[in-house]
Amino acid sequence: MNASDSTPSNRRIELYDTTLRDGTQGEGVTLTLLDKLKITQRLDELGFDYIEGGYPLSNPKDVAYFQQVRDLNLQHAKVCAFGMTRRKSIAASEDVGMNALVDSQAPVITIVGKTWDLHVEQILSVSLEENLDMIRDSIAFCNSAEHVEQVFYDAEHFFDGYKANPDYALKTLQAALDGGAARLVLCDTNGGSLPGFVKNTVTTLQEKLPDAQLAIHTHNDSGLAVANSLAAVESGAVQVQGTINGIGERCGNVDLITIAANLSLKLEHTCLNDKESLAGLTKLSRYVYELANQNLVPGQPYVGSGAFAHKGGMHVHAVRKIAYSYEHVSPDAVGNTRRILVSELSGASNIAETLGKKFNIESDRELQQKVLVKVQDLENEGFQFEAATASFELLLHEALGQKPDFWNLDHYRCVILKRNGDPSSTEAIVKLCVNDDLEHTVAEGDGPVNALDGALRKALMPHYSSLGRVHLIDYKVRVVNPNAESAAKVRVIATFRVQDDTNGSSKHFTTIGVNENIVDASWQAITDAFTYHLIESQTTAPAANT
Repeated sequence: MNASDSTPSNRRIELYDTTLRDGTQGEGVTLTLLDKLKITQRLDELGFDYIEGGYPLSNPKDVAYFQQVRDLNLQHAKVCAFGMTRRKSIAASEDVGMNALVDSQAPVITIVGKTWDLHVEQILSVSLEENLDMIRDSIAFCNSAEHVEQVFYDAEHFFDGYKANPDYALKTLQAALDGGAARLVLCDTNGGSLPGFVKNTVTTLQEKLPDAQLAIHTHNDSGLAVANSLAAVESGAVQVQGTINGIGERCGNVDLITIAANLSLKLEHTCLNDKESLAGLTKLSRYVYELANQNLVPGQPYVGSGAFAHKGGMHVHAVRKIAYSYEHVSPDAVGNTRRILVSELSGASNIAETLGKKFNIESDRELQQKVLVKVQDLENEGFQFEAATASFELLLHEALGQKPDFWNLDHYRCVILKRNGDPSSTEAIVKLCVNDDLEHTVAEGDGPVNALDGALRKALMPHYSSLGRVHLIDYKVRVVNPNAESAAKVRVIATFRVQDDTNGSSKHFTTIGVNENIVDASWQAITDAFTYHLIESQTTAPAANT
């Protein structure tokens, strides 16, 4: 019988989060002290077991973190301080790094040490025996501190080291156990191992070190971090280390969002607090993206905006009848939502499912087909409505003959002045008729889009004051037909936020514009946004003069 055969099918698998330390080693990832404390609170609320706060000797921010995290009323998670083994030829008690770890007052300390003989001899430049002493002494010293509850040993480059010299790699683990390590963390630091090798290695270690509690820490350089982590769990590992959204150095760490969902929904193991916590994974994922100032990944498993998005007409038709025919789990289980995309690949079912109830056209097949043909024609011109739902709703309003005219444009004009050596300046002029009043306004801006937005607001705000709550928060430009070079048609995707002043909440929507002229494409997106907002806020106005 191997280790996996004797492993209970339903176990509590510990989740050890290292977003605040390993995650911030990813390119472009930075977190403030306040960000780190906020993420700590969120992770604790969902039931993460361990939160690695950082290396208390590396920078003032991490020192401050370990001081301030003590003021958080954490209900479940234990905070971990991360550091390296003592330096060579010095007692652990005299090593500044060792003392910094103990002085952090963290209840859990994680020590990283060298497992690969290549690193020991050629990078650390110490003997193999000295390295074993460094591991053993460091863990024992941390364990001797009265406030330390557990010491974990991160076996860096374990799988590479085990492949090169299995006997020595095993000795490093035994040295950690001799020092009192509560967990032996097997690290696939280079991210190059395969699931079969990970599974067989963990199984072998379970047999050779029957009293050890094994954990897994994988990187995603081969795209197998999740598979490798699950293989280790299948062979008996009790803990998975990783980061939220898989952020981290090079190709990143294993994504604990995906791990938590797979462990709970696929393997029926216990992690996090409960089903309600599992349903908080989508919000957690997006919260960390926001604090880290990173873009969401639409195709991220379970929690991505595209994880439960259906575009093909045949797929949508099936999902409307039996959801699980094209969804491996319910979106609600992880706090996500189903999205029906509208594009040239759509069928009438997409139209009905997307906005059928809102527009009362669920049974109007003729109108659905009419809208579908219009969508296909527009997408052929470069439009893309799957990312611009607000513009698509305006298309439906128009098809139903219900799109109001809140104003009538006479003309707009942009003037850009550039003198050699001086910054450019832009002035926009807008002339339009609204509610029988002629508005002729001018505004300066950082560029034509900003200036036009300002001039249009000046003209409309006296009539529709709620437009003051509509703010542009994202603006993307994409060339549609690059072969046309500088005369190419461009697609502008603009995202807006509407602030609710009564409760502080906000909602977002996206519009689109396509034209050979980037300014005109931007004008389409801005005017669509204002029109959509006025319709949604149920503002009524008489038809503009013609």
